[in-house]
Amino acid sequence: MKMNDKFPSIGVLGSQVNILTLEDAVGMIRRFIEDPDGKCHHVVAAGFHGLWEAHRDPSVYHILNSADLWIPDGVAPVWMARLKGIKTARRIPGAELMHEVLRSAEEKGYRSFFYGDTTETLGRLTENIRVKYCGHVIAGALSPPFRSLTPEEDDEIVRTINKAKPDIVWVGLGMPKQDAWIFFHKYRLNARVAIGVGAAFRFLAGMVHRAPQVVGDFGFEWAWRFAMEPGKLWRRDFIDGPQFLFHVMLELAGIRKYDYGAKATQIEAERLT
Repeated sequence: MKMNDKFPSIGVLGSQVNILTLEDAVGMIRRFIEDPDGKCHHVVAAGFHGLWEAHRDPSVYHILNSADLWIPDGVAPVWMARLKGIKTARRIPGAELMHEVLRSAEEKGYRSFFYGDTTETLGRLTENIRVKYCGHVIAGALSPPFRSLTPEEDDEIVRTINKAKPDIVWVGLGMPKQDAWIFFHKYRLNARVAIGVGAAFRFLAGMVHRAPQVVGDFGFEWAWRFAMEPGKLWRRDFIDGPQFLFHVMLELAGIRKYDYGAKATQIEAERLT
């Protein structure tokens, strides 16, 4: 596993989420960009949804837990951290992370490429970024077809991204698809960091309004988002959510232990043979 050990982490259903401040996260992404090793670093920004997908699927577990940094986008890992004594734990929503990194990138001259969502969303997103972060360099934006890609199409997408020479590739394909895409493409990308941010594209594009901060801090951003997009989120909120909470309570009570590490290692070994 490659989870960053510079910051404390909290275990939730077998996964490890880094507990850090927004400033720390931005600083770490800067380090990744400036790292002389030249590799593409994978940053996960996920809360309960990512944790639940990792619990259900060992292959997703391996993808998320092999990332260079897992940022707590959601209150679930934050509450777990506080219950285990890390009182300073705070959530870092993907939209806030994106905002701060773009602002930092504006100062540093970093280049960003935006991959995912629809052409309309990307058009509004890049327009807003040009207005709000006027010094930021938009290297490119690409909406992939909403279907399985042929190997030739996949190769062309990688060539397009690399030709744009971005420092950061922002991926908005939804969890866990976006992080699976990063996992299987990072060795072919010339960018220094790839970040899965899900709905942040639509937030910064102004197509979906974020909940007020106080709503999110009290753990009710899910209800706000459900009101905005009920057709998209009903299963996650009303089927996956209660199951996730049930398993978290079992873990907190010490009734059950969760560790998919061995299964994930086996899956990775089989993939490489």
